[in-house]
Amino acid sequence: MNRIKEVLNERGSKQTWLAEKLGKSFNIVNDYCNNKRQPRLEVLFEIARILDVNVKELIVDEEEK
Repeated sequence: MNRIKEVLNERGSKQTWLAEKLGKSFNIVNDYCNNKRQPRLEVLFEIARILDVNVKELIVDEEEK
């Protein structure tokens, strides 16, 4: 599970903006945000860079749920 959607909301950013920055389609980013698909590790690090957060902030620890 990831927190991409929550971090986007906290920053007031849209999925369309992230999709443009990543060079990916809105549908792929929407799947990431809704945890229907998980980004490859390289993509997750790129998302963290774009959002200016530590990659750890994008990951949900299943044990903490």
